[in-house]
Amino acid sequence: MSSIQHLFDNNQQWAEKIKQEDPNFFKHLSEQQNPEYLWIGCSDSRVPANELLGMQPGEVFVHRNIANQVIHTDLNCLSVIQFAVDVLKIKHIIVCGHYGCGGVIASLDDKSHGLIDNWLHHIKDVYRFNKARLDAVKDMPERLKLLCELNVIEQVANVCNTTILKNAWKIKQDVTVHGFVYNLQDGILKDLEVSVDSNK
Repeated sequence: MSSIQHLFDNNQQWAEKIKQEDPNFFKHLSEQQNPEYLWIGCSDSRVPANELLGMQPGEVFVHRNIANQVIHTDLNCLSVIQFAVDVLKIKHIIVCGHYGCGGVIASLDDKSHGLIDNWLHHIKDVYRFNKARLDAVKDMPERLKLLCELNVIEQVANVCNTTILKNAWKIKQDVTVHGFVYNLQDGILKDLEVSVDSNK
């Protein structure tokens, strides 16, 4: 069995560095969390929400799954959204996909991937809804990029259609839903400009 001691060593170094910069950081962090943002992103290890936003622990409430899906039967995701909106009173929900997403790529092949096939069929639905537009893009890498973007847009709509958001907007709660895509090749976020709030 390989050693995982390096994880504890890294953690020790990280905690010491934080404490050198702000001796009270962990004391304040342990007392409460007060994030303004809920991040719904992909599980891909190359897309670390806090780091790419330049934020510290406690500043972003995070939910991740394969291909950043928001599915109305996923009690895990819905529970996170409800806690973020109703308890934490977050101001922004960010659905963030990324170019080169393995889930999006896998949804386009004809191979069996096991249990995850049940999950990927939601991305296949996004393709089906946008088939003419996607098929018009002959370059496959560009088609995959577009599907990543369209998938995010669909998930933004799914967030907006939850009873959680509808109820929040009914009482004029200040919460806006955004759609971003992260580019692994340059580390830059792209705003898909599909933000929705209680006024829309």
